[in-house]
Amino acid sequence: MNHLILGNGPTGVIAAETLRKADPKASIVMIGDEPEPPYSRMAIPYFLMGNIGEQGTHLRKTDGHFDAQGIVNIVARATRVDSKAKTVTLDNGQQLHYDKLLLATGSHPLQLPVPGIDSPNVHTCWTLPDARQIAAKATPGARVLQIGAGFIGCIILEALTQRAVKLTVVEMGDRMVPRMMTPGAGGMIKRWVESKGVSVHTNARVESITPKDGALVARLAGGEEVVADLIIASAGVKPNVSFLEGSGVEIENGVLVDERMQTNLPDIYAAGDVAEAVDFSTGKRLVNAIQPNAADQARIAALNMAGMGAQSQGTLSVNVLDTMGLISSSFGQWWGDPAGQTAEMVDEAGGRYLSLQFKDDILIGATSIGLTENVGVLRGLIQTRTRLGKWKDELLVDPTRIMEAYLATAQAHAPTTLAS
Repeated sequence: MNHLILGNGPTGVIAAETLRKADPKASIVMIGDEPEPPYSRMAIPYFLMGNIGEQGTHLRKTDGHFDAQGIVNIVARATRVDSKAKTVTLDNGQQLHYDKLLLATGSHPLQLPVPGIDSPNVHTCWTLPDARQIAAKATPGARVLQIGAGFIGCIILEALTQRAVKLTVVEMGDRMVPRMMTPGAGGMIKRWVESKGVSVHTNARVESITPKDGALVARLAGGEEVVADLIIASAGVKPNVSFLEGSGVEIENGVLVDERMQTNLPDIYAAGDVAEAVDFSTGKRLVNAIQPNAADQARIAALNMAGMGAQSQGTLSVNVLDTMGLISSSFGQWWGDPAGQTAEMVDEAGGRYLSLQFKDDILIGATSIGLTENVGVLRGLIQTRTRLGKWKDELLVDPTRIMEAYLATAQAHAPTTLAS
């Protein structure tokens, strides 16, 4: 059996290793388009902080790890998939045959439609080469403008503050981390970051970037100008699917997959940031670009490629973020349901926040700040769809009693393991 995996990030690597265990004699080839050992993009901020060296970003630290497992890693980019001939053409002219194909090509940063975005010293923070260039410029006292304060942006923000730069952040949304946090939580994170010396502009956008006197001048909507030595664009990502044109693989925002991570074509699977799967909370399809989801989908896809049955019960939104020491998290349908109810506790002086979202007597979503002891409980109640009964009314009055509710209700149910 010839297994071909396009992508050698966390999704591709976990899938390859799962395949090797499931099918010891199979041919397994991974294709990655960067001349680096397979690495984790999520480790780049720790490299920028100086907590790890470049080798610390590598997904597997042992030399010869993939060779020892009989996994071939080729540096190239896929340019075409012929699903009828079951071949993949690479940008080096090579053509590879597959029996089973996994699309694990991830995503790429969005190119902002801003005049001057391609100026020198304007970078994304997506690859190790990006990180090397940022590290060279983000020296103590350097003026740095970061565009975007989403999940990835806040991780980068943490790294930049560790480098003692003078940081300004511009976010189009009305709060920080708007696609992960409620208004109350997002506003609290903004005020926390500002108290640490970071200038944050929400409901704002950069209209143009102009090089001037060795620096960069970013003009904001409304006329305000921010002068910077370095600008980092972190305004979202988009799945890498352009090479699939004409392949017959169905695509909307990402590659459409079922609960087995199979596409509309029987021998082609997709997982990770490129896959558009059913959401656990809403039943709608979405691209859930977080690493825990990528890992789960990689295993499920690999097991099915090897002929072993495995199914996901839906991708679950799971976000945990450390923003300059303030730990926040959100799970499931954290924004709530129009027909549901909400409980909210705010203790900004104590660095605590909790929002619970209910539909009937089931917890469907949660957002928390500074309550790390409740993270497992919140996720568990959401994933198991535990009926809270009278405890829902207790939590509407005091959401901090969530552990009591868990012990009183979840323990009464048989344990259930769900793939997310």
